[in-house]
Amino acid sequence: MLKRIIPFMLTLALFAAFTSSCKQKPGNTNDTNAISEMQKKVNEYAVVKLTTDLTKLTEKEKQMIPILLDLAQIMDDIFWEQTWGDKNALLDTIKDPYAKQFAAINYGPWDRLDENKAFIAGIGEKPKGANFYPVDMTKEEFEKWNDKNKSSLYTIVVRNADKSLKSVWFHEAYAEKVKKASDLLLKAADLAEDAGLKKYLTLRSKAFLTDDYFASDMAWMDMKTNTLDIVAGPIENYEDELFGYKAAHEASVLVKDKEWSAKLAKYAAMLPALQKELPCDPKYKKEIPGTDSDLNAYDILYYAGNSNSGGKTIAINLPNDEKVQLAKGSRRLQLKNAMQAKFDKILVPISDVLIDPAQRKNIKFNAFFGNVMFHEVAHGLGIKNTITGKGNLRQALKEQYSGWEEAKADVVGLWMVSWLIDKKELTGVTVEDAYVTYMAGLIRSVRFGAAEAHGKANMMCFNFFEDKKAFSRNADGTFKVDIEKTRKAINEWSAFILSVEGEGDYDKAATYMKENGKVRSDLQTGLELLKSANIPKDVVFDQGKVALGL
Repeated sequence: MLKRIIPFMLTLALFAAFTSSCKQKPGNTNDTNAISEMQKKVNEYAVVKLTTDLTKLTEKEKQMIPILLDLAQIMDDIFWEQTWGDKNALLDTIKDPYAKQFAAINYGPWDRLDENKAFIAGIGEKPKGANFYPVDMTKEEFEKWNDKNKSSLYTIVVRNADKSLKSVWFHEAYAEKVKKASDLLLKAADLAEDAGLKKYLTLRSKAFLTDDYFASDMAWMDMKTNTLDIVAGPIENYEDELFGYKAAHEASVLVKDKEWSAKLAKYAAMLPALQKELPCDPKYKKEIPGTDSDLNAYDILYYAGNSNSGGKTIAINLPNDEKVQLAKGSRRLQLKNAMQAKFDKILVPISDVLIDPAQRKNIKFNAFFGNVMFHEVAHGLGIKNTITGKGNLRQALKEQYSGWEEAKADVVGLWMVSWLIDKKELTGVTVEDAYVTYMAGLIRSVRFGAAEAHGKANMMCFNFFEDKKAFSRNADGTFKVDIEKTRKAINEWSAFILSVEGEGDYDKAATYMKENGKVRSDLQTGLELLKSANIPKDVVFDQGKVALGL
């Protein structure tokens, strides 16, 4: 990772500021060149309006949406605390409107799609542990500290007056905001007409006050007939790059597309059969995935917090709790309107620049949708607990886990697409469509940079396929996919990743990621071509009550 170099004394001062209050005073960016550069940065995100056909909702469902949007805003506020600190202490001191807008997109002064480089003068490196740990805490100090809650997803670590470490539960650290969120969930539950949704909202309200999410996660898995959905709370651990232990707050407000969902229902029932067919040693597929998993398509109405920072997710695979996954599987939510926006505004323009002209006919939305969908399904395959007694994969691989798990989902998902097409279970898309669209999708995701788990994963995938000659680079700079070599590489890469995860081999994971989770020369040349084409890196949303006409 490229690092911002600042004087040693300034580094100490910034670390002290983070430790005491996390309220740095960023410098202003007023000169013409800086403003122009900031405007370019903002323009890297295409604006997309999030909406849906609200006429298909009942009156009570329409009344619930503003409540859920208010809840999402609270998750947004908590995430600001977790990743930076006082939001206003940052934004109110930035005079350049583009720099301020870019800071809001990134939830802080670090560019999430460019190695987390600081873009505000006087700001040091982004702390690996965000605001979940004291910035002056070392890994060794943490490891030696005897505290049963220190590795919990739902605690932050602070210092006592005597400088010793202390775990604080989220519901205590963010008490006022959490209480408001809990009350809003109960208010929404009162309006819920679907029994499953009502139960989930009620249990989720309780979970916010206790940091025990198991019952609400199980209830969320049981929902089958709801139209509205809400994912809210501490969910993903990408923001904790120190250990990968801590979950960050986020929210997604969703409306089910029942027509598309009906098309997807059959694939969830096929998980046990797919697990048996995985191209790896049998010992790495001995667990039986839950069969209560389901696949559904949604329109997303609102992103908040972690899910809204930097690169935006276009599919959801939850819960992350291994106990829930083994008991019931997981739910895969395909965010169809967001997916379509990224396909139209980013993936198609990328393919017009970097994919062999003869293969551009294979760039299809159905292939993109299928690749993303089975990426999420693939998270449920393989094993959740190491075969070497090192605990679950997250515990064994620590901060390496997210990148490896995303790489697994990518390649195993593509293997699943191939398998299902061969068995004529997946129609309307060819293997050629899937592989060529995946290639364009890899380039799209690599642009997220090495600071983001999906970006690291895709760099490893790209480099593995390059080493296996699954694609070649033409004289004009475009990439051409070799279908048969890609198919072989998919099997080999799947087997390798599943073995690293199954063994819980932290050292191998870290070494391989360091050597291969980076952009090589051929890809860098291709990315430079994209820069001159001014293709957005990602999207930012026009969302909320006004966008929905509420």
